[in-house]
Amino acid sequence: MKITMKLYASLGQHLPPNANRNEVVIDVADGISILEILDNHNVPRESCHLVLLNGVFQAPFERSESRLTEGDHLAVWPPVAGG
Repeated sequence: MKITMKLYASLGQHLPPNANRNEVVIDVADGISILEILDNHNVPRESCHLVLLNGVFQAPFERSESRLTEGDHLAVWPPVAGG
């Protein structure tokens, strides 16, 4: 099945080469979890601060349980530092 994955800021380095503007459509197995997708793309779990599935926040404890379906949108941001 196909989903859209967006990785922002420093996480963008983990996107495949065909990504466009921090976004890529990828083929994944039916019923894959958020953590499985991130692990498959070598995205460090500790760097995934804000995770949205179809615009809905996914708390860290939900990321291994939330299963994706065809056409879903996964967006991930790292922690933001500033001052």
